[in-house]
Amino acid sequence: MDPKRELTSVDLAALVQELGTYEGAKVDKAYLYGDDLVRLKMRDFDRGRLELLLEVGEVKRAHTVSPERVPDAPGRPPQFAMMLRNRLSGADFAGVEQYEFDRILEFVFEREDGTTRIIVELFGQGNVAVTDGEYEVIDCLETVRLKSRTVVPGSRYEFPDTRTNPLTVSREAFDREMDDSDTDVVRTLATQLNFGGLYAEELCTRAGVEKGLDIADATEDDYRRVYEAIERLALDIRNGNFEPRIYREEGDEDDGNEGAGDAADGPVVDVTPFPLEEHERQDLLAEPTDSFLAALDDYFFELALEDEEEVDPTDQKPDFEAEIAKHKRIIEQQEGAIEGFEQQAEAQRENAELLYANYGLVDDILSTIQEARAQDRSWDEIEERFAEGAERGIEAAEAVVDVDGSEGTVTVEIDGERIDLFAHDGVEQNADRLYTEAKRIEEKKEGALAAIEDTREDLKAVERRKERWEAEDGAPDEGEDDGEDEDRDWLALSSVPIRENEPWYDRFRWFHTSDDFLVIGGRNADQNEELVKKYLERGDRVLHTQAHGGPVTVVKATDPSEASSGDIEIPESSIEEAAQFAVSYSSVWKDGRYAGDVYAVDSDQVSKTPESGEYLEKGGFAVRGDRTYYDDTPVGVAVGIQCEPWTRVIGGPPSAIEGQAETTIEIEPGRYAQGDAAKRIYRRFRERFEDESFVRKIASPDRIQHFMPPGGSRIAEE
Repeated sequence: MDPKRELTSVDLAALVQELGTYEGAKVDKAYLYGDDLVRLKMRDFDRGRLELLLEVGEVKRAHTVSPERVPDAPGRPPQFAMMLRNRLSGADFAGVEQYEFDRILEFVFEREDGTTRIIVELFGQGNVAVTDGEYEVIDCLETVRLKSRTVVPGSRYEFPDTRTNPLTVSREAFDREMDDSDTDVVRTLATQLNFGGLYAEELCTRAGVEKGLDIADATEDDYRRVYEAIERLALDIRNGNFEPRIYREEGDEDDGNEGAGDAADGPVVDVTPFPLEEHERQDLLAEPTDSFLAALDDYFFELALEDEEEVDPTDQKPDFEAEIAKHKRIIEQQEGAIEGFEQQAEAQRENAELLYANYGLVDDILSTIQEARAQDRSWDEIEERFAEGAERGIEAAEAVVDVDGSEGTVTVEIDGERIDLFAHDGVEQNADRLYTEAKRIEEKKEGALAAIEDTREDLKAVERRKERWEAEDGAPDEGEDDGEDEDRDWLALSSVPIRENEPWYDRFRWFHTSDDFLVIGGRNADQNEELVKKYLERGDRVLHTQAHGGPVTVVKATDPSEASSGDIEIPESSIEEAAQFAVSYSSVWKDGRYAGDVYAVDSDQVSKTPESGEYLEKGGFAVRGDRTYYDDTPVGVAVGIQCEPWTRVIGGPPSAIEGQAETTIEIEPGRYAQGDAAKRIYRRFRERFEDESFVRKIASPDRIQHFMPPGGSRIAEE
């Protein structure tokens, strides 16, 4: 039996009840691990330190954990974590709710300066969205641009379409859902009633109803027993009547697992808020716990340990055909969505044109309603008046299909098309609304086009991995090499060893030229000031763009720890790469231009002392003497992953980075925000390495963003 890696809707309903007891806890700090695990460190005044984990990757979970099981804090807090800290530090935990019966949790935090909502999506690809009190998205781990919903920074968060909540469904609605099904009872409970497979089977067992019973053959008594089983489950959840269990398979008596519990205890496979008869039938071992939160902590801790002990699945040939088929299926669905957007937008425009083509008729209908409302006529009276007019053959009345007083709308039918109108507006305003809606739909289409390009790139990456695997089939095992790192195929390794370091210049912009000279640049005025005052030495070269808003760029002749003689000659090739670096990380890129002018001077030509009567801004400097100009220097940046001697992200001019990284991606000025572009690059890197966990650990989107120019970007080959 495969272990559970995602919490169910029933799990989340129970989880919300127990997490509610921590309301009032204060947030100390927030952390982000990789691109899918958020940790909130809090203080509960009665129980002390509280650690909350929210994971939305291959494992999808949300629960508290024991402090001793908390992962070590990342070395550098990424931008998402810093945003959370700025919004949540000192905030009170005001509560958590499950959205309908979906796998979505909404955590609410209150502070004097406002409300912050963290919405955790534990389905599909998973996501964490941070919004303000009005649900405007501040930031999110993944941007979502689908036909049905959009989740992007700056927009209002859109929940998925609501589905039936089986914990609150009435008996009449339950009967309708069951009657509308054309399959058996268990599948109907799993899909129509949204219980999922496990709890659908459990409810059938508790109700004493055959799982495979066809809906057409189900009796009134069958419906009653199933509904009563649902009511009992819902009552236990509302009242917090939990008896949590961790389930595990039986282990071998001689597995040698001494000191880890009974020798017969095998791996964990499930964790539930209640004992399940279905698991008893499968002879799973049940381990009771004091609370569901404690059970979740123990379960996922053991699951992680077991995953570490498993044989790496990349030692076997991946199912490339299944991956390729999956991506092709997604592309087909996305193409259908794009076609749907086009049709919807066109329909909205055609409806707007219909209003203008039948201006007199529509104006007559709207004027009639407005006059009646001005005379305090009720909506029911207005509807009756239109019905009477239709019977008398009045054209305007015949066009009215429905009047909805609760919404203040009237539905008309013109040339076979039904159009909803706001009764208090005129023809022009209603037509403009339809044109605006058409434009909004077309914007969704643009998002879908970007998404389909991502999927096509993912498909190409899988096909490249397949070709590489097949080309290397039969080659010596990675352990049979001669020990020379440079002979390794890092992309194909099932486990890439991590060797990290944080050099002194890591907080600046930096790269090493093709001739191995260090180039550093300031990220802001403070760092520009620091570079000139503290790190500029004899023999160094200084570059700057003619355009305002560029970094002070220094080509170091020697390391600051070494004595500087001033006799080292920096090659022209390194100066040219530094010039490209200077122009790429300046306002030239941000403005969407592809080239700019750069000048270079010796270090002794640079001074922080202005000419008499002049003033230097912070980060500025005075240059005396002749300058060497590099006109029309093209922008150009590549981001890569270096595996030797250190495992890290690097970035800078392509001519320098390509020789130092195992794999690179070139970017150019474009329409994607810096964060979105970084996520696209990250996904490309994950597809290129067999060891995807290695990419998650050392090349998160935030680390990639560290080497990207300010402003919009796109992958150059797109």
